[in-house]
Amino acid sequence: MSNTNHTFFESDFIAENQQVFLPILEEKNIELFIKREDLIHPFVSGNKFRKLKYNLEEAKKLKKKAVLTFGGAYSNHIVATAVAGKMEGLKTFGIIRGEELGKNLEQTLEENPTLKVAHDHGMKFHFVSRELYRQKTSFGFIEKMKNKWGDFYLIPEGGTNFLAVNGCEEILTKEDAQFNYVCAAVGTGGTLAGLIKSLKRKQKVLGFPALKGNFLSEEIKKYTIKNDNWKLQKGYHFGGYAKHDESLITFINDFTDKTGILLDPIYTGKMVFGIIDLIKKDFFAEGTKILAIHTGGIQGIAGFNLMLEKKNEPIIKSI
Repeated sequence: MSNTNHTFFESDFIAENQQVFLPILEEKNIELFIKREDLIHPFVSGNKFRKLKYNLEEAKKLKKKAVLTFGGAYSNHIVATAVAGKMEGLKTFGIIRGEELGKNLEQTLEENPTLKVAHDHGMKFHFVSRELYRQKTSFGFIEKMKNKWGDFYLIPEGGTNFLAVNGCEEILTKEDAQFNYVCAAVGTGGTLAGLIKSLKRKQKVLGFPALKGNFLSEEIKKYTIKNDNWKLQKGYHFGGYAKHDESLITFINDFTDKTGILLDPIYTGKMVFGIIDLIKKDFFAEGTKILAIHTGGIQGIAGFNLMLEKKNEPIIKSI
């Protein structure tokens, strides 16, 4: 940080582009770099930092004392909002999908590292059924939360809105104009929209959705009018959000062993698996330079490993 009076969110983080060396890259004459946005912060890393930056600035501008947001039990966005809120002196409220988690909070916190970190940073939870969670953005639901907790600044699930997209436009630097392709995992579409808007001419974005379904293209189009410089690669979601198979875990562990870069199983692991598979299939021309954005999410591995252990499946190794 250049100025010690700056808050965390007023700092301009420029992430290192780390080159990856693998036999398949040499064989196909492709260069692959990973933009290490995951190193910004242990919990408010990658696109979480970028999405929250201008939203928290807006909350303070509007003189709000609290923020409210939504997420599942292992949501990176939930834990990032809790930690960031504490840094910025804001109360945080989380609407969590799964009412069963609220029946014994002590046990839930013992078994769920994500919610424990959020709770330890002061986030108050409201657990709801999956059915009610689908109605979470309705006027009636939001009003009930205001009656419960008082006024707050509302941040959408996953953090994506126009202010989040503005933050994600800052991921790429002038030096990144050298890359032919920029790749990112896709959850709610905000990160990809920011990248699309900040691309230089002749560059293309490839998005790797972590979820099943065809709705993401429409979500991304809400935030950008550019349609000719991006494409979604929909074949690498491994069955849907937070779904996996043993080949994904094996790939993540193998990639970490060879590169020293840890990937998460929800987003970045699927993206890099997809990139390598496309390279094997000669999707990219010889001499192509690829930049993959590491959007963080490493904190979620602890909870994912607990689930894998319960199923007696191989776990993701730490560095």
